[in-house]
Amino acid sequence: MTATLATLRAEAESLARQLPGANLGARASSAIHAGSAGRRRAGSGEHFWQYRHHTLDDGQNRIDWRRSAKTDDLYVRETELETARTLYLWADPHPGFDWASGEAAITKADRARVLLLAVAAKLSRDGERVGVVGGQPPGFGGKAIERAGEDLLRVKRKDVLSVPQSTADPLAVPKSSGIALIASDFYDPKEEWQARLKPLASRCAHGLLLAVADPREVAFPYRGRVEFHRPGSDRKRLLERAENLREDYAERYEKHRRDLNDLGKRLGWQVIWHETTEGPLRPASELLAAMETMGQERRL
Repeated sequence: MTATLATLRAEAESLARQLPGANLGARASSAIHAGSAGRRRAGSGEHFWQYRHHTLDDGQNRIDWRRSAKTDDLYVRETELETARTLYLWADPHPGFDWASGEAAITKADRARVLLLAVAAKLSRDGERVGVVGGQPPGFGGKAIERAGEDLLRVKRKDVLSVPQSTADPLAVPKSSGIALIASDFYDPKEEWQARLKPLASRCAHGLLLAVADPREVAFPYRGRVEFHRPGSDRKRLLERAENLREDYAERYEKHRRDLNDLGKRLGWQVIWHETTEGPLRPASELLAAMETMGQERRL
């Protein structure tokens, strides 16, 4: 069952507080602002970064005379490079993604939403724009996270995937470029996902695929007579001795991982894997670390 927005938001902010540099308790961090994030290197910006020695290439007008007057050397005052990036989120609304086995305390979809919102909260409060693919326009600060949570819960499967299985309806292409964070179990064929993501990748050169799995989908621990069905469809299969298919299932699941990693390489995006019985801090930290290195060479 899908969690409420309030529950997802609370879990996401609790997780975001544990991420490096997060400070969601500060009142100022919740305000909507123009959004310029420091990149920890010299460049165009409003905030002081460091002093360095003056060189012949700098010219006389760049000398900081107040700082230079304290010593016999000439110094230049540098500001910190600032840019605002845009993060586009999307969590697969397929009923099969919104599922959990008895071993997991949370559905795959809800864990994905928590991870997406936690990373978005951290980046938004650092000055980045945040929005949902096909949702409301990206924005800054706490209100943008609230809208993103609403959009992640509002998206309907028919908006994206209501087409025959032989084709794939692509995700909406945003008006501006940015970084894409797409979460799913990615169990549809690789060709469909490639057709679905390629238009988005044409706008978002940087992206991440967050593959979330339930532990039973990975280990296939079933024995004896078991009936399987995929949520949201009429497809069913009855196995008399499920354990006899464990080896074949393991091979197919490994192929699924290879296919998704290959798709990520084709798109130029990174794939991060996560099982819902694992805590959320590790994948959230990996997502944040990956995004902080993306798109810094140009303003998005």
